[in-house]
Amino acid sequence: MIRRNLKRIGILTGGGDCPGLNAVIRAVAKTAQNDHGIEVIGILDSYWGLVCENFNVLTNADVSGILNVGGTILGTSRMDPFKEGHKRGLLPSAEEDWGYVRRLLKRHHIDALVAVGGDGTLRVAARAWEAGIPIVGVPKTIDNDIHETDQTFGFNSAVSIVMNALDILHTTAMSHHRAMVVEVMGRTVGWLALQAGVAGGGDVILIPEIPYNEEIVFERVCERSRIGKRFSIIVVAEGARSAKGKTQYSGEMDQSGRKILGGIGRDLGDRIQEGTGISTRVTTLGYLQRGGPPTAFDRLLATQFGHAAVGLIVEEQFGQMVALRGNRIKAVSLEKATTRIKSVQKDNPLLAVARSVGTIFGNEKG
Repeated sequence: MIRRNLKRIGILTGGGDCPGLNAVIRAVAKTAQNDHGIEVIGILDSYWGLVCENFNVLTNADVSGILNVGGTILGTSRMDPFKEGHKRGLLPSAEEDWGYVRRLLKRHHIDALVAVGGDGTLRVAARAWEAGIPIVGVPKTIDNDIHETDQTFGFNSAVSIVMNALDILHTTAMSHHRAMVVEVMGRTVGWLALQAGVAGGGDVILIPEIPYNEEIVFERVCERSRIGKRFSIIVVAEGARSAKGKTQYSGEMDQSGRKILGGIGRDLGDRIQEGTGISTRVTTLGYLQRGGPPTAFDRLLATQFGHAAVGLIVEEQFGQMVALRGNRIKAVSLEKATTRIKSVQKDNPLLAVARSVGTIFGNEKG
């Protein structure tokens, strides 16, 4: 059924920034206005901006020229809007009050919402839909851990950035005959470390899904030195851990109260140098991985996602998330997409490919 009286929709971006967010914003705004005559409202700083009613009208002129720009022109936030709103005296309770949101949407004549974000943002969107908010989701994350979609935009760009960094580090590792430890993002899944590590020729790749044995890592570094390969590249996801150890945290918290990971690269580098006697250096790529312009793949995917999200709203298919399945854009339920994350499975063919070309994951026998 086509909604004939749809006049205005809102769009927000949540969680961490990544390349391609502006491409989605652009596609939503232009598709809504050009194809359907619908006005688009940009909601600043995610759900926090929604509760605070920080809204801007997005015209075609506002979204012109942002396709190739990284980050998000709307801003983002990980703050819990209800708890923080209560703390600042904006809301009477710290509990989720979707009735309040429904009333403010009605007051601003906003008929539906597009929520663009990762698992956290989309879980909130699923709860909003359960509470009667007309909303659709668009998946983004450089971790590629959203279930029900083959890929999220932002991931391809991050893989390219990490791969380029590994290419650069190869030259100094070879020149100085060193082991290079490169720490990349990946709290609970290793998609980024795996794909970028394989593309960048990593000799050892350590991911959260495969607890590693330090002795196996040491032996590989020493073995390469013995056979005349006087350097090694070790790619480690921030959430990786040894079979005997724990996930390492920096001791800091983000806006949502979540512990911030950090430190495994430095610790592993020290232990490799101590355990092998080979000079070892550590590079933590950090926020470089999620910045800069999106790749062509991510621009295309984000644009298709934005266009499809408007289509779902026009057809009143709320509570859905756009997803990439093969080479087509499909709709899946937000509930199904947010029940679990997508992790690297033990039978993933890329693991076998990597091992065939000489990469180890720290759990190999013998």
